Amino acid sequence: MAITAGMVKDLREMTGAGMMDCKKALAETDGDMDKAVEFLREKGLAAAEKKAGRIAAEGICATNVSADGKVAAIVEVNSETDFVAKNDTFRTFVDNVAAQAAATTVTDIDAFLAEPWSLDASKTVKDELASQIAVIGENMNIRRFEKIVTENGFVESYIHSGGRIGILVEMEASEVNATAKECAKNIAMQVAAMNPKYVDQSEVPAEYIEHEKEILKVQAMNDPANANKPENIIDKMLVGRLNKQLKEICLVDQVYVKDGDLTVAKYVESVAKELGATLKIKRFVRFETGEGIEKKSEDFAAEVAKQMGM
Repeated sequence: MAITAGMVKDLREMTGAGMMDCKKALAETDGDMDKAVEFLREKGLAAAEKKAGRIAAEGICATNVSADGKVAAIVEVNSETDFVAKNDTFRTFVDNVAAQAAATTVTDIDAFLAEPWSLDASKTVKDELASQIAVIGENMNIRRFEKIVTENGFVESYIHSGGRIGILVEMEASEVNATAKECAKNIAMQVAAMNPKYVDQSEVPAEYIEHEKEILKVQAMNDPANANKPENIIDKMLVGRLNKQLKEICLVDQVYVKDGDLTVAKYVESVAKELGATLKIKRFVRFETGEGIEKKSEDFAAEVAKQMGM
């Protein structure tokens, strides 16, 4: 496959690697972007996570939490432009979608779109979406939602950057008061800022760990400084590097952003001790507008058309 300047630019934006390194990676992998990312990681030239700089889809995330904190939902609704994403009519519609998601009993987006619209049962959610598209004059897409129902605690929400990022945090708690809620809000802000993938290491899939071990091992073997080191020494080095990486992706092991002397786990423990109560992070949901969508406008239109049954 011919390697174009555009492909090199895209890979550089995704990984932060140098231009020539990106060109070589694409050449070595026959233009396969995912394999090129892996190639750069093995050479120690790229981060584990792709950068999100090329994500084109606009829109906002919104949350809806019941007064008692027992039921909560988060949604992402996309638009074509940032201008529409800031429109009050659009934002009101997204808030109504979040309320619908908090009340729904379905779990997949197709069933959600097919159910009666809560503000007008003569319409479906899909019908209301079509109406809003006609009013606003721009393609829109209800991309995803998630609902949390908790019994032994509460859910706290946080919206960052005007809806660019939305967070739900479920806390297990024996006592719910302002201090516990403030703790949960701080945790939600941590999730927004640091983008963890899991609550703790028990949630990390075994295949992920094995894959990262392989990547780290290739990196170590390619490092001239390790040329004369025995394999068992290199293996010990890998354990340290892997543990460091896991601490970055597991919420409770991350350094707490508001107090660098604490981990998130230690922060929650300190609040629980202050309350004289049980307080534990059970799970979190993090939506970032457009994450994972690397698409041109015509692709966005095709996704909307598919959802609308056109």
